[in-house]
Amino acid sequence: VQLQASGGGLVQAGGSLRLSCAASGGRTFSGYTMSWFRQAPGKEREFVLGIRWSGGITSYADSVKGRFTISRDHAKNTVYLQMNSLKPEDTAVYYCAADYVPGALTISTVARSYDFWGQGTQVTVSS
Repeated sequence: VQLQASGGGLVQAGGSLRLSCAASGGRTFSGYTMSWFRQAPGKEREFVLGIRWSGGITSYADSVKGRFTISRDHAKNTVYLQMNSLKPEDTAVYYCAADYVPGALTISTVARSYDFWGQGTQVTVSS
């Protein structure tokens, strides 16, 4: 499985960005959890939000609830991260990740659980 993240950039506080994660290399992504993590300079990589490819179960970090939304497009094999009301503390490199866990009803927030990673895209929010 290959993941290609895109859509990062520089935005002012209060603005919006949409990140995309295009998945390829799998016949189907049923059974996968697709998540976004982020890593700010000097900090550990942290879970942002995730979605089950089949069924649509989602999980959000408290810090982004009400501001960020995750969705997926089955036809395009793409997961989206819509980020609204951005804050300077959202500045980080954002990574998409995939975890093959067929039948799972929960979403792991632990980075080492994920087997596949995209290359990361920089999001910078200016104050």
